[in-house]
Amino acid sequence: MERRDWTDGHVERWKPVLPELDPDVEGAVTRMKKLSVHLRRVREQSLLDFDLDRQEFDTLHKLAGRGGKAAPSDLAADLDLAPASVTGRLDALERRGFVRRTPSTTDRRRVDVELTDRGRSTWLGAMDVLGNEEERLLGVLGKDERRLLNAMLRRIMVVAEDRGGAAWD
Repeated sequence: MERRDWTDGHVERWKPVLPELDPDVEGAVTRMKKLSVHLRRVREQSLLDFDLDRQEFDTLHKLAGRGGKAAPSDLAADLDLAPASVTGRLDALERRGFVRRTPSTTDRRRVDVELTDRGRSTWLGAMDVLGNEEERLLGVLGKDERRLLNAMLRRIMVVAEDRGGAAWD
C-alpha cells in the first residue's frame, strides 16, 4: 500500500461535508498547490542563500535565457516592465558585478547588457538548488511516468490557458 500524505486526510475531512466532491480532483489540485508552495519556498531560500532578491534573479534569468547578452529594451519586454525600471535593475546588478554594459557591435546608439562570470555563476547556483529539488521530487517516478505526468499536465494547462487567454510566466 502506498504511503499516505497530508492531502489524503484533507480529502477525507471534506468528503462528508461535500458528498459530491471528487476525491481525485480535490486530491490532484491540492497536491499541485502544495507542491507549488513547496517549490516557491525552495526558490526563496535559494535566493536568500545566494543573496539575490527576486527582481535580481528574474533579470539575470531573462538575460541568461537570451544567451547572456541582450539590449535593455529586450529585457524590458521580457520582464514586462518599463525601460526605466529595467535601467534601475541593471544599475544595481552592474554595481554587484553581475552584469556589464557594453557598446553594441551592431548599433552604436545602443548598449548591450552581458552577464559576467560572477552573474552567471550566481544565477546557475540559485537555479541548481531548485533544479536539484525538482529532480529529487520527480525522481520517485520512472522516465515513462514523468513523460506521462508531463503530458497530462500539458492537457490541463491548455484548457487553463484557453480560459485565461494569455501565456503565464
